[in-house]
Amino acid sequence: MNVLLFAIESPTIIILVVAAIFLLFGGSKLPQLAKALGQSKKAFKEGLDDADREEKAKSDSRSKLEAVDDEALFEEARRRAQQMRAEETKKIER
Repeated sequence: MNVLLFAIESPTIIILVVAAIFLLFGGSKLPQLAKALGQSKKAFKEGLDDADREEKAKSDSRSKLEAVDDEALFEEARRRAQQMRAEETKKIER
């Protein structure tokens, strides 16, 4: 982007570029074009922000899982399995 700005140094070139755009799109289409560009830029930024939030959420969940001790995880699995067996036994007894 900076290279493009440096390439357009003289005011004459800037005026010619603006005149060419005006001739191509016409006076009535320029506001619509500007609005569409603004909406596209906003949507792009929102997409980037969403991607950043998703990446942060994934890294937070990974760090939470890494913080869990393996033995504590196995103990929780044993407790849940025992609880499920107890519920199945109650269903069979009814």
